[in-house]
Amino acid sequence: MSLLFLLCVAAAFIIRFTIPAQLMNRFVAYTEETGSFYEKLHFGTYAVLLLLPVVLFSRPFLLRGDEIGKFRALVRYGALMLLLVLFMFFTGRAGSSVLLVDTYLVTGAAGLIMLALNPMSRRVLGDITLGVLILSAVIGIIEAVTQQRIMPYDAVELVFRPVGLSEHPLALGATCATAVGFVALTRWPVWIRVASIMLLFIGAAASGARMALLVTVIEIFALIIIVPWPPLSPRHQRQAKLFVLLATAAGGAVLIAVLLSAGLLSRFTSTLFDENFFVRVSIYDVFKYVSFEQVMFGMDGTELVKIVQQKLHMPTIESAQVVFILLFGLPVALLFAWLVIWMMWRMLRHAQPAAWIGVGATLLAALSNNTLSSKTPIVMMMIVLVLAYNANGIKDAPDKPA
Repeated sequence: MSLLFLLCVAAAFIIRFTIPAQLMNRFVAYTEETGSFYEKLHFGTYAVLLLLPVVLFSRPFLLRGDEIGKFRALVRYGALMLLLVLFMFFTGRAGSSVLLVDTYLVTGAAGLIMLALNPMSRRVLGDITLGVLILSAVIGIIEAVTQQRIMPYDAVELVFRPVGLSEHPLALGATCATAVGFVALTRWPVWIRVASIMLLFIGAAASGARMALLVTVIEIFALIIIVPWPPLSPRHQRQAKLFVLLATAAGGAVLIAVLLSAGLLSRFTSTLFDENFFVRVSIYDVFKYVSFEQVMFGMDGTELVKIVQQKLHMPTIESAQVVFILLFGLPVALLFAWLVIWMMWRMLRHAQPAAWIGVGATLLAALSNNTLSSKTPIVMMMIVLVLAYNANGIKDAPDKPA
């Protein structure tokens, strides 16, 4: 029975993580303005939400240590998020409620499912999630080299950028940044972990997501400096880390030179303060065209997009903060932000430094654009990975004397 649950959960997670929005649109009106409410939820979201009561109530499960507190926190998070979904739905903002369900409510459900499984199954699901992210990076690299995408992508861009298994090049960069920190927590052989991080770094570079690549570089050096190496004494740790830092810097310089010659860093040859940067800054001009009432109580998403396109002449809203404030209203947006941050903070309790680094890198990469205000699996990925490699304050039993 445990194996069957593991296979079903793995299948649901893989569906949510590997089917991008453009592919969903081939079957239903997932991101289109037309279509019924039920078409706006991802197939993987349905699978996870349907599995939740089955996993929780079909057989007993054991929680130990801080897992009990985490389980209660996720139940509270799910209940409050569901209330927020109903509030948005009954106040005539069904589109916003879909975003909450497809990105944030399903995250709580996935977290509860993870805690209802045994630690070994959680780690297997974490390894599967990392495998999906590494595969996405590899596909992105192949796409960058061949200039051909494997997954459908409808957006028109001046420069070709790969998407891998994600819905957008920026999402590919963000997921690469997510995976780097958690690869360090696996039990894989060292050479596999190093190779995986290298592939993720190249995937972030190939995606053209400049902020994600910058964050990934910082993340790699932070992992070397901050994460303890228990088998070594403090003195030997300092010596070993200095050597690894120098070797990483030298190897990174060579790798960057190779990527530049291959044309995979074409978007990084100019300054960060280019047109894309100013688009993300200019989006705040939208507050000039909305009323105080709309800022405080929210507005219809279609009307917001119309203002951005007609007044600011921008195709999309490249800021999650602007989206949440103007869709939910400032008070509700602050409540929503507190709820998500509190949930993440609670899940990270007793987590190893690498998990904190991975989550921090993801948020830095995602907050530079509209990733967190779109129907994305990145938030769910973070929670799955945190719970997969978290000791939850449980210490291993001491070895029995011979």
